[in-house]
Amino acid sequence: MSGEVLINLTPMETRVAVVENGVLQEALIERTRRRGIVGNIYKGRVVRVLPGMQAAFVDIGLDRAAFIHVHEVMPPGTPSEEQVAIGQLLSEGQSLVVQVTKDPIGSKGARLTTHLSVPSRYLVYMPDSPHHGVSQRIEDERERERLRELLERCQLEQDIEVTGGFIVRTAAENVGQEELFADMHFLLRLWRKVSERKVSAPSPSVIYDDLPLFIRTLRDLMRDDIEKVRIDSRENYVKLIEFAEEFMPDSSARIEYYPGERPIFDLYSVEDEIIKALGRKVQLKSGGYLVIDPTEAMTTIDVNTGGYVGHRNLEETIFKTNLEAANAIARQLRLRNLGGIIIIDFIDMEETEHQRQVLRVLEKALERDHAKTKCTGVTELGLVQLTRKRTRESLEQTLCEACPTCGGRGTLKTAETVCYEIFREILREERAYSAETYMVLASQSVVDRLLDEESAAVADLETFIGKTIRFQVENHYSQEQYDIVLM
Repeated sequence: MSGEVLINLTPMETRVAVVENGVLQEALIERTRRRGIVGNIYKGRVVRVLPGMQAAFVDIGLDRAAFIHVHEVMPPGTPSEEQVAIGQLLSEGQSLVVQVTKDPIGSKGARLTTHLSVPSRYLVYMPDSPHHGVSQRIEDERERERLRELLERCQLEQDIEVTGGFIVRTAAENVGQEELFADMHFLLRLWRKVSERKVSAPSPSVIYDDLPLFIRTLRDLMRDDIEKVRIDSRENYVKLIEFAEEFMPDSSARIEYYPGERPIFDLYSVEDEIIKALGRKVQLKSGGYLVIDPTEAMTTIDVNTGGYVGHRNLEETIFKTNLEAANAIARQLRLRNLGGIIIIDFIDMEETEHQRQVLRVLEKALERDHAKTKCTGVTELGLVQLTRKRTRESLEQTLCEACPTCGGRGTLKTAETVCYEIFREILREERAYSAETYMVLASQSVVDRLLDEESAAVADLETFIGKTIRFQVENHYSQEQYDIVLM
């Protein structure tokens, strides 16, 4: 599999597209005014302790206080039976050094932990954990053992005292001792600076700021199958090259400055794919389609055969549609950055072997996702449920806002429903105030209906209350808005 990373930079935002085999797989967008803060370390101040939730709110200098649970305050690996109440660990007004694990999403503040870590290209340093580990994505047991031995050797050769533990990242597969040693030395020097800031910084303040998105992309997403990284900003191309030459020398030859007149995101139709990713419906090549509905509690995905009628029999048609849908779903989860609980309603399959194959294809496709996913299999209702770790806003939450007309419901009351609400409101007003005349201010569609289909009902109401009812169109009103003026 071959891949490319496209980086589009403007003063207002940074956009990154990960393309594999000519198809957009992932889109990362960061606005200058609203940068992601996952990985940042803050010196905060506890503003409220919640014993009932075993949690606390911490002011880290953002608009909303951030949230930390008791298990993120206890030492790592503490058994649940040994955990103590949050009130014994934290008190209001106390200074606390924390790291952001989730960006603020919707109405929820950032999520925090006191289990600090700082990443580099090949390693993650955890100053408060004495344990070493190797990424689970490195499956070869011999390679895992080799990396553990290298890690211990590198630690022994450090010229400064090493406390804490290291996790070897997936990118370290097949690298040598020299690269690991350089990364370890860099992380220990970085942590020394962070430790100094922890003491001197006021509360609240940032004491460690992660790299900007375009450099973070190179650090975290660069793999052997990424053939090119193209960036359309000359100034930031120079910064990217400098970073690569210092920390990732093997990658610098693959970084290119893109000076083309054609916008970089027009390559591989990236702009079009991002627009499609904001829609509910995803067309499959076979003629089938997916319907994706994110909600507050979970995301549901429905698979339909659509216009695909197959060639043999119904079971074969359903099986092929589900196989195609499994690959498409894995791509859409990455592209849309959907997290939390995800429920997939594949088309019902009678053969158990077909169910197993579809599940295997889905799990295989999810392996390329850098976000942690866990598939729990097929439920009694024939639904596939999985979880995907959510650390930042979805693509839709980044680019869109709730419709001001429907309030995010996706539906509007019909003009007929609004007319009947107006009739009931007039009756209430008549009983309470008994005005001489009533003026109804409403949208064009509602007034048209009142004067046409509902004209007989309006006449009956005027007779019943013995008053005149007049109507006036307000063009800026939505279909659900209306006012009744007593005259």
